[in-house]
Amino acid sequence: MAGVSSCLKYSMFFFNFLFWVCGTLILALAIWVRVSKDGKEIITSGDTGTNPFIAVNILIAVGSIIMVLGFLGCCGAVKESRCMLLLFFIGLLLILILQVAAGILGAAFKPEYNRILNETLYENAKLLSEDTNEAKEFQKAMIVFQTEFKCCGLEKGASDWGNNFPEAKESCQCTGTGCGNYQGNSVYPKTCLSLIKDLFEKNIIIVIGIAFGLAVIEILGLVFSMVLYCQIGSK
Repeated sequence: MAGVSSCLKYSMFFFNFLFWVCGTLILALAIWVRVSKDGKEIITSGDTGTNPFIAVNILIAVGSIIMVLGFLGCCGAVKESRCMLLLFFIGLLLILILQVAAGILGAAFKPEYNRILNETLYENAKLLSEDTNEAKEFQKAMIVFQTEFKCCGLEKGASDWGNNFPEAKESCQCTGTGCGNYQGNSVYPKTCLSLIKDLFEKNIIIVIGIAFGLAVIEILGLVFSMVLYCQIGSK
């Protein structure tokens, strides 16, 4: 009868111990933000119009799930418990299935996301020339964005600012070659809309890369747990 591989057993334990530690840190941080005075001030400092505790509650759920799976994997490997290893396998498999399903839905609805992004940006371009409180707040954010990313306007360029251009002139000011001209001022020829789209696309690629990396780790965890499960059964 075959024995249990010590290398596989302790590799499984070490992997899941790190998994458990990560879950503990996520859970501890989320609980601290949820219950402490300082944490509440951090997440409620901005006026976003949405419940700031939704993301914290999701982190608490994610941290708890990771902790439980890490615990099952660690104990299942050390104690050579087929029941714990099977529960770990099922839990990790469900997470992988949900992850794949989310990826498929994300890919299927990508054109819709792009349409919503375009409509939102073109609608916000109108705020640059307005003088309402909402428009002023958006204009402040745009001035910071223009200064950092060296762009001007959203849809048509500097003309998007209309009568508010003097307030944004400094953030639009371009030096060197390849600059545009607006009302006698040297401005950045590139609109911020194109940069925002590029940033969105780059972030999507990063998210896909992280998801792919996690999927590889999860598959390895599934393989190791099942191999260990079979070895324990054949002792």
